[in-house]
Amino acid sequence: MRGMKRLGVLVALTLAGLAPAAAAQAAQPSTQDRQYLQAIHQVNLAEIVTGKLAQQKGQNEQVKQLGGQFVTDHTQLDQQVQQIAKQLNVNLPGEPTADQQAVVNQLNNVSGAQFDKQWVTAELAGHVQAIQATQTEISQGSEQSVVQLAQDALPVLQMHYDSLVALAEELGVPVPQASASGTASPGASGTPAPAPSVSRPASPPTSGGPASTPAPSRSAPGQGGVTPAPTGS
Repeated sequence: MRGMKRLGVLVALTLAGLAPAAAAQAAQPSTQDRQYLQAIHQVNLAEIVTGKLAQQKGQNEQVKQLGGQFVTDHTQLDQQVQQIAKQLNVNLPGEPTADQQAVVNQLNNVSGAQFDKQWVTAELAGHVQAIQATQTEISQGSEQSVVQLAQDALPVLQMHYDSLVALAEELGVPVPQASASGTASPGASGTPAPAPSVSRPASPPTSGGPASTPAPSRSAPGQGGVTPAPTGS
């Protein structure tokens, strides 16, 4: 009897040990999922930095307010990204991309009304690309937790974009227009390049946006043309 009891205990302990391992093995993110987590993390890091710059250097009160909103929203979004990445054993980059950092450097070198316009220009381009990558994850991702993250992030990114469009019109900043293959990219001149026209997917709607929103064709997220890579460099 004692032998049977010991055997039962051993079996129970073995099964208990196998359960977490089986669960971990079941959650295997695809390359698309990994790249999205890494890229959107870098987007969040960049948006937090540029949002704080807007609060500190913005001349227009709406620039300051929108910068603060971006800091709050992207901080919250990144907490979810880090949690999911940890669960899936996905290593995240420790800093924004070189292109995103270049945008930060440009913004550090301007002030006043010029800062406001360059900030809006950069944010429009960055959010178009972030929306593009997020829509790609929703349609092509395989790990449910990452796809759900993208579905939750999309309406927030679209709300940011809608607010930027309204602010751009007020400041006289060109808004990215439809192009067959163009990608919004903040150039040194401060004028955004043409971007694909955004068609909203069937995901949660946003309110108060313009009738036509820029739309993501496939391109990586982030300011200045981010290309998500498994290494996240």
